[in-house]
Amino acid sequence: MAEIYLSPALAGRFAEDAPIDWAWTVAGEVHRQVKGRCTLRVLVDGRAYFLKKHSGVGWGEILKNWAVGKQAVLGAENEYRACLHLARHDVRAPRVAAFAVEGGGPASRRSFVLCEELAGFDSLEAVTDAWAAEPPSPPAKRRLVLAAAAFVRRLHEVGLVHRDLYICHLLLDRGKWAAGEAELAVLDLHRARLQAPVSPFWRKRDLAALLFSTLHLNLPRFTQLRFVRTYTGRPLRATFRQDPGFWRSVERRAKALRKKAKRRGAANSAESAQVRFVGTGRNAGP
Repeated sequence: MAEIYLSPALAGRFAEDAPIDWAWTVAGEVHRQVKGRCTLRVLVDGRAYFLKKHSGVGWGEILKNWAVGKQAVLGAENEYRACLHLARHDVRAPRVAAFAVEGGGPASRRSFVLCEELAGFDSLEAVTDAWAAEPPSPPAKRRLVLAAAAFVRRLHEVGLVHRDLYICHLLLDRGKWAAGEAELAVLDLHRARLQAPVSPFWRKRDLAALLFSTLHLNLPRFTQLRFVRTYTGRPLRATFRQDPGFWRSVERRAKALRKKAKRRGAANSAESAQVRFVGTGRNAGP
């Protein structure tokens, strides 16, 4: 059975056209396109939104995920419910303007979520990339790290697991940062799951992904320890005495993710080199 949500601002817009049909025909700027999912920036009545539409992943992808104990992303429902959940708990995330899912099997049904653009924000990836040319002051760097720790702590406190928690998915309010205040938001919640309370397993995976995505910054150990203290809300001595293995497991997983990324990068480079060789070698051609 189809499910539809429209914000008051859009409630009368689809009197004639079904929301699903609109989502699949509206023009916009493509920001990301992968198998079964496309993200576009669109304008509705002059206002900017991000439209994420899912066209089904197929039974092959579902069975492949089941075989390795993972849960496939079947549509826009995760993002829709995660954004609403965060809004109820006053955690900054894209505000949902519209959502729809058509009936049918999970492998082929279409769905979309339309969210208001978070204007005036930069990703933490972009912010930290700029540090190479213009390093921040130590107090500014510390303020940002502690803000990230407090924000992730809040995500987990309200029962949300991101499952893709890299710094590119955390956003910093540009104007407030210029005034000395670090206010964050989160986006790209299509893999998110709600779980209360969040288990150590999922906390570890979120925290390890975040650590992995910051390893290239070479943050000092004491800065990492400040993150731990802020995230837990307890003195470091008490944290490590109560659960000495948890943070070691976070670090091990982050380093394992880095090794995996390096292997994948090397494999991609080798594949590209092979393609160049085959395409330009002496025996190339029909």
